[in-house]
Amino acid sequence: MRLANKFALITGGASGLGAAAVERFIAEGCAVCICDIQDEAGEKFAATFADKAFYRHCNVTVEDHVSDAVDAAVERFGQLDIVFHSAGIVGAVGPIATTPGDEWRFSIDVLLNGTFYALKHAARVMAPQGSGSIINMASTAGLMGGLGPHAYAAAKHAVVGLTKNVGVELASKGVRVNAIAAASMATPMVASVLTGDPTDLAGARATLAAVSPLHGRAGLPEDVANAALYLASDESGYTTGHTLTVDAGFTVGATFEGPAFAEYAPIVREAGKSGLDD
Repeated sequence: MRLANKFALITGGASGLGAAAVERFIAEGCAVCICDIQDEAGEKFAATFADKAFYRHCNVTVEDHVSDAVDAAVERFGQLDIVFHSAGIVGAVGPIATTPGDEWRFSIDVLLNGTFYALKHAARVMAPQGSGSIINMASTAGLMGGLGPHAYAAAKHAVVGLTKNVGVELASKGVRVNAIAAASMATPMVASVLTGDPTDLAGARATLAAVSPLHGRAGLPEDVANAALYLASDESGYTTGHTLTVDAGFTVGATFEGPAFAEYAPIVREAGKSGLDD
């Protein structure tokens, strides 16, 4: 019950990483406002939790939707302790020279402007109450180059920077702001990219496990949900402005093959010499 008597709003909460967080948070004693644009799935999902959850339609590219969702959560719960902004898409794909401008703008609208709106309206409520935890969904593509399409990488780098900046602003208000940088996880969105079928989660897990630095261990939505749980809970009460990686060590250089120089060899010295002098 690490989130007992706490109340959360989770965007993108009807599926994927957001849905895993909804389940984890509720299991830990939290009540949740589930926000998404997948209305049928969202309503059905919320109904499985009885009075511990309710669904709210929210397109994160529309500021009024985000503002109204925050207000609805406060009206229902009386307070808002956690906002986990999980909603996202892959976005525009392809070479920079042929990326359509409208696809670029829509991608940035979802991935970056939606984060701005979530931060803005979470802060509007949390700063006056003097407490709260805001968690943004970043990505390993926001820490390194070449891991995602251009718009996605640009937006996620911006999310990391925005997390730091807003974390600085809100620290004095008692509000913490952190992010999660995840590698590819076995979600419907990733399954669609890897297998062409968003329902083929088993196929996605198998593909991810086959290249994981942690051999045989694919990244799962529950891994991100557990990271979000830590950042939402009082256990991370002295942590803000931080981007927590959930990536099997990929961003520090871990690979399936393992590191170079993994086997012993005599010390390599100057000018081609090896071994220590007697």
